[in-house]
Amino acid sequence: MKQHATRKPLPRAIVHNEPTFDRWLICVLVAIVSLGVVMVASASISIAARSHGYEFYYVQRHLISLSIGAGSGYLLYRQGLDWVRRWSPHALLLAGGLLVLVLIPGIGHRVNGASRWLAFKGITIQSAEVAKLAMIVYLAGYLVRHQDQVRHKLRGFMNPIGVLTLLGLLLIQEPDMGTTAVLSATTLGMVLLAGAPIPTFACIGTLIAGVFGGLVVLEPYRLARWISFRDPWQHADGSGYQLAQSLIAFGRGHWVGVGLGNSVQKLFYLPEVHTDFIFAVIGEELGVAGTMLVIALFLFLVWRIFRIGARAEAAGQDFAANLAYGVALLIGIEAFFNIGVNIGFFPTKGLTLPFISYGNNSTIIMCLAAALVFRVAYESRAERPASAPVEVTDRPAPELAYD
Repeated sequence: MKQHATRKPLPRAIVHNEPTFDRWLICVLVAIVSLGVVMVASASISIAARSHGYEFYYVQRHLISLSIGAGSGYLLYRQGLDWVRRWSPHALLLAGGLLVLVLIPGIGHRVNGASRWLAFKGITIQSAEVAKLAMIVYLAGYLVRHQDQVRHKLRGFMNPIGVLTLLGLLLIQEPDMGTTAVLSATTLGMVLLAGAPIPTFACIGTLIAGVFGGLVVLEPYRLARWISFRDPWQHADGSGYQLAQSLIAFGRGHWVGVGLGNSVQKLFYLPEVHTDFIFAVIGEELGVAGTMLVIALFLFLVWRIFRIGARAEAAGQDFAANLAYGVALLIGIEAFFNIGVNIGFFPTKGLTLPFISYGNNSTIIMCLAAALVFRVAYESRAERPASAPVEVTDRPAPELAYD
C-alpha cells in the first residue's frame, strides 16, 4: 500500500533589515539631553526669577531650542548625505560670511565686549556655532576629493589649514579664542584620521600651539586669565573669581552632592551658571557620582559615533566616515574643554557643554550634527539577504511515495 504526501512550497528568502536608527546612539543622546533639561532648570531658576520674573524662563527657551533643533535635524536627515556633500562648500561660504558680518559695526550684536551675534527681529545667530559644523562638513568632502594629496603631499595638509587660518582670524577678532581652539583641534584630528603623515601633523600642531601661546601673551586680559588659572585663590576677587567659585561648588558636592536643586553657588555666586559652568552645578548637586556619570555618557557617545564612522569607512563611504569622525571630535573636544575649564584644568573660555548647557545656537547646531550622524548610521546599514535564497516556482511539488 502506497501513501502519497505532498511537499509544501518552500518559503521565500527572508530579508532582514537592520534598525533604521542606531538604538545605542538614541539612548545615550536621550540620557544626555534629559539630564541637560533637568540641570538647566535647576541652575537657572534663581537667575531667571530675578532677571525675567519667571523661574522657568531659561528652561522653557532651552526646550524650544531642542524642538527647533530636532525639527531642523529631521529635515537635514531626510536630505541625505549626497545633498550635504554637494552643498558643503556653500555652507563654508555662508559661515565665513556670517563671521564677517558679525564684525561690522551696527550689524554685529556686542555683549560684554565681544561681538559674536547677529540679531534680527528677536532671532539671534551666533556665527561661530555655524562655523563649527560648516567646517566639519566642508572638510569631510575635501578629505575625500584630495585623499592622496592629504596622505602624501604637504599641500594636501596645508589647504585645510589655510581655511582654518582664515576662519580663526575672524574668530579671534570677535574675540572667541575658545571656539578657535576647538575648531583647530577638530580640524587637525580629522586630517590625522584621514591618513596625514604623523611628522607633518606634529609639526603643524606644534606651530598652531605656539600661535595660541603668542595670542595669550600678547593680549593682557588673556594673560591675566592664564595667571589666575594657575592659582585662582590668589585672584579670587578678580580674574580668578569664576574658577574659585566653581571649585567651591565641587568641594561642597563631595561624593553624592547636596541634592538636586540645593546648590548654593547658583544663587548669584557663580557667573554663567546655566551655560559655561553648568558642570560645576552638577558637581555640587550630584557630587562625584553625577560628574562621573556625565563623563561616562560623553565617552560612550563619542565612542559610538566613532564606531558608526568606522562602519561607514568599512562600507567604502569615506565622506560619511569623515563626517562622523568630525562630529565625534567636535563633541568630545568641546566637552573636554568645558569640563576642563570647570575643574581648573584650562583657563576660562566661553564654551558650553554639548546638549547640556543652555545656549540656543549651540543646542540647535548640536542637534544638526547628531542628525548627520544618524544619517551616516542609516546609509551605512545595508540589507542583508538570507544566506541561501531559495528559488520558488509555480510548478506543483512532486509526489513522494512510501512503501
